[in-house]
Amino acid sequence: MTTLKRYKMTVAYDGTDYFGWQVQQGCASVAQTLQDSFARVFNKTIKLYAASRTDAGVHALGQTAVFSVDIDITTADMIRAWTNVLPPAIVIRSIEVVAPDCNVHQNIITKTYWYHFFTMRPLPFTQRYGWYYRHTVDMAKLQQCLEVFVGTHDFRSFSTGDDRGTDTIRRIDKVGVEFVPEYNVYRITISGPKFLKYMIRRIVGACIEVASRKNLDVAVLRQVLDAKNPEHILPNAPAKGLVLYQIEYDVVR
Repeated sequence: MTTLKRYKMTVAYDGTDYFGWQVQQGCASVAQTLQDSFARVFNKTIKLYAASRTDAGVHALGQTAVFSVDIDITTADMIRAWTNVLPPAIVIRSIEVVAPDCNVHQNIITKTYWYHFFTMRPLPFTQRYGWYYRHTVDMAKLQQCLEVFVGTHDFRSFSTGDDRGTDTIRRIDKVGVEFVPEYNVYRITISGPKFLKYMIRRIVGACIEVASRKNLDVAVLRQVLDAKNPEHILPNAPAKGLVLYQIEYDVVR
């Protein structure tokens, strides 16, 4: 009799054509695509539990998820067979056997996200992975804007606004912006243990807006943050520029 095993996988995907990670009725999602393809290959049903529910249009290089299945196969053969039926937009980077109670939401040290934006019209091959922002951005000011959010704060002003009564206190450990010459793109890096829905995109949109307007001071961001009110006029950055880069754990299981 085959023993039920718990597996942890790392997966990368281009989220352009998906309505996010989470399974949704009548919509193409990354999780549904993975589950359906597994069933076709192995004639087994699995349910994936991911560390992050990326939104529609958001990409990933290091999404992690767990599933359990009773199957007698090596992880190398599982990856090989599973990959053969996956669309090019989804790549399984690794699979390992873990403890039966492994939970990808526990023991997280940090999640690192990238946000990419272009200041010049991008090439067709890269445009779907970044926001083309047509106004001049003061990069030194942008760094100052991002640093407003470092530390532990109530991020209600940068949430969806649909989370009344829930905990909106989060911690950002590190932020930065750099130019990546091979793609002619600017990359914002944000790291922390946990984020609210739309939080990063709302922060990025607000920071880029302030950094591109001489009549707006960095202090505006502090005022909006302190107001704890998501109904402000600062913009939300498009999903296409966001990438879940990496999730680090303090326990390898």
